[in-house]
Amino acid sequence: MTATIPFVKPVKQISLAPGSTVTIPQVSWQEFELILQQLGENRSARLIYSKGNLEIMVPLPEHEKPKELISDIVKILLKITGRKYEPFGSTTFKKEGIAGVEPDACFYIQNYQCMIGRRRLQVDDPPPDLAIEVDVTSKTAIEAYEAIGVPELWVYDNGRLTIYLLYNSKYSQSEVSPIFPQIPLTQLIPDAVEKSWQVGTVQALEELEALIKN
Repeated sequence: MTATIPFVKPVKQISLAPGSTVTIPQVSWQEFELILQQLGENRSARLIYSKGNLEIMVPLPEHEKPKELISDIVKILLKITGRKYEPFGSTTFKKEGIAGVEPDACFYIQNYQCMIGRRRLQVDDPPPDLAIEVDVTSKTAIEAYEAIGVPELWVYDNGRLTIYLLYNSKYSQSEVSPIFPQIPLTQLIPDAVEKSWQVGTVQALEELEALIKN
């Protein structure tokens, strides 16, 4: 269920059921910052701000299970390929006055060293090297990720994984991830997600790891 409503203060008084999405138009950057403060960090709702529009979404289990599975797959692949990383989950990333996103999951890989021990983002921190979004009740705001400058974005939507790579501040679709160039992710990840619904997450991950190692 999606709705567009006038700006309401305080936003924390809006009650949303799981699976609901509310879009608030004509929100200034100052209002967006105020809403983040009002809602706090311990919340189930996720926010996306782009071009003056604020979207508030409360995820369903249909959204959360693939999100966790894909995040676990990334960790498995990084371990197998012997690379270190720092996971930053759904941290709020902002481009002041322009965009704000909270990925379903994100990772610092090339830039992991400078993020070790970071409890709060600093103004000069780089964006995550990889962000992951699962689209169920809403669609990923691609232009917001472009503004923030995330080099690689994965969007899982309706059984399909799309890989976006940033070139000259614009995303282009790719069949291959530069992070995992030898792995057919656009086939492997949808198969693993579907398998998890059938046999459970643990078995799906075990089978995927065995497949990759072999």
